[in-house]
Amino acid sequence: MVSLIRPVSFLLPLSKHTRRPCVAMATSSSDSHLSQSQQRRLPVLLFDVMDTIVRDPFYHHIPAFFQMSMKELLETKHPNAWVEFEEGRIDENELAKKFFKDGRSFDLEGLKECMVRAYSYVEGIEEVLHGLKQNNYEIHAFTNYPVWYKLIEEKLNLSNFLSWSFCSCAIGKRKPSPDSYKEVVNHLGVEPSNCVFIDDRMVNIEAAINIGMIGLHFQNAELLKKDLSSLGIEVSLPLDVS
Repeated sequence: MVSLIRPVSFLLPLSKHTRRPCVAMATSSSDSHLSQSQQRRLPVLLFDVMDTIVRDPFYHHIPAFFQMSMKELLETKHPNAWVEFEEGRIDENELAKKFFKDGRSFDLEGLKECMVRAYSYVEGIEEVLHGLKQNNYEIHAFTNYPVWYKLIEEKLNLSNFLSWSFCSCAIGKRKPSPDSYKEVVNHLGVEPSNCVFIDDRMVNIEAAINIGMIGLHFQNAELLKKDLSSLGIEVSLPLDVS
């Protein structure tokens, strides 16, 4: 199931004397997702992308592209090249030169086409994002990914629901580095407790909790909806009263 993980101050069970955390309305000049004339609805929602919103091709499609097992791929690929690409320290041409430890060449455009074919929404998550968007929540991507996030955008149009605000290739930092979370909080201009972070990797959730964010460990969309609702976050589409 989805694990609802929060800072210690929010571990007490809700009662008539306990307010739901972080659900509020506020104004902020740093809000790039809503116009200045609108009120900012808190909490701010931060979504990992790969295997939280979009299926990650790495584990099945990429080994198949190279006609390798996952074990073979892990043994032959350069240990740092992808990380450097995700942090924006090398471009795709440099990635191609050092992707494999032995420097062998491969079809870079073919790899990108393979990944694009594999990109798809995780089951049920598009509905969740649509509901959150319709309820006027501020939603940002907070993800470790290279400039190829633009390929995801071209295919799936995630910007219909969120802003690609905190991609590692743009901010130069990767989760679970504490600096990446501090970068997010500083940019948003909110307290960490006013951020709900959703990720499929527990190590990233734990890092978020350590700076005071609320963490939701993603496993599927239905359980995510329940956990968001338990925080008082409206996921269902608003009723049309016209």
